[in-house]
Order: sequence, then C-alpha cells, then structure tokens
Amino acid sequence: MADKCITCKVSLTNNKGAVKFMCPNCGKHEIARCGKCREIVAKYKCPECGFEGPN
Repeated sequence: MADKCITCKVSLTNNKGAVKFMCPNCGKHEIARCGKCREIVAKYKCPECGFEGPN
C-alpha cells in the first residue's frame, strides 16, 4: 500500500479503512486514501490526468 493519503498525507500504516486503487479515469496512477478522508468524502486529484474524485 502507498505510504500516504493523497489528500491529507497521513500515513496509511495501520489506518483503518485505508484503500488504494488505480485512477478510475486514466488507470495509470495509484490513488491511496485514508479512512478519515473516505469517511468525510474529501476530494482527491490524480497527478497523472487531473481527474478529481470522489464524485
């Protein structure tokens, strides 16, 4: 798993609810998110293609 959340930069080690996935738009960059950012639906941006999620 990537080391840090793409949104808040918190470490993902032992972070409950943390996930990683490839960008849903370009599929080239791994997105890593912590449980808190997922819970509060914080935005993230793919550095490869500029896709913004989670909407």
